[in-house]
Amino acid sequence: MAALALRGLGRRCLLARLGPGSTLHQVIPMATTAREEMQRFWDRNARAGRPLSPHVSIYKWSLPMAMSITHRGTGVALSLGVSVFSVAALLLPEHFPHYLAQLRALSLGPSLLFSAKFLLVLPVCYHTWNGIRHLAWDLGKGLRLPQVTQSGLLVLALTLLSSAALAAL
Repeated sequence: MAALALRGLGRRCLLARLGPGSTLHQVIPMATTAREEMQRFWDRNARAGRPLSPHVSIYKWSLPMAMSITHRGTGVALSLGVSVFSVAALLLPEHFPHYLAQLRALSLGPSLLFSAKFLLVLPVCYHTWNGIRHLAWDLGKGLRLPQVTQSGLLVLALTLLSSAALAAL
């Protein structure tokens, strides 16, 4: 806890304006606990009449907002999927080819099989293409609002095309 307080103090000192006046008035007193600081924060917000937190229901939905939420959701889903598949591979009594043969024995129609493969690969493709978009943003490219919308539409198009191509294999 002390290291965190010192790090915050160091950042404030580095970012402080050089000039007359004390720059240490913004620093959290060392004798306070995190609980006291949080209570002070909530009391200050209540006195100012601020809401607890803005919620997605008060914002007008936009493409970047929806894509950001979807990117996080696909990341969580992919992580959980890999974890479940890994645990299943460790715990199930037979090897993977046995279960694949059972799936093939169901004789699913080509349209149902394509749809299932498409739905399985869709989150992977979306998360990959949107991750590449985020890497471009990390390089400072495409951050203007029209470019954000254009790259979002490009990600959606590439996601659908690559998902369909992979499902057709």
